[in-house]
Parts: sequence; C-alpha cells; structure tokens
Amino acid sequence: MGVRQDCRHYSTRTTPTGEQVQRCRVDANEKAPFACPEFCLFFEPRSITDAGWQRFDDR
Repeated sequence: MGVRQDCRHYSTRTTPTGEQVQRCRVDANEKAPFACPEFCLFFEPRSITDAGWQRFDDR
C-alpha cells in the first residue's frame, strides 16, 4: 500500500534544502520505503479544513 494522504495522521514538510519529509503522526507507517499499512487501524479521514492548506513561517 502506498501513502494515505487522505488520512488525518499523514504529515508532510519540506526542509530548507528542498527535501520533502513524510511522516505518520501516530508512527503506524512502514519506515522504508515510507508507506501506510494496509487496513491501518489508525486511519481517520482528513477533515475538509485540513486539505489543501499550507503553513509558512513568518521568519
């Protein structure tokens, strides 16, 4: 199974060097390659307010 980007526990960030870091907030993923387990017990649909938003630091 690939990455469930529609899960509320999925998180992705881009480092200052441009590398994209994906993670599972409940640490239920397979480490290498990053993938969500099939039929994950922790899967929760992402709420509509989370989808498509990006955060930018004001620094």
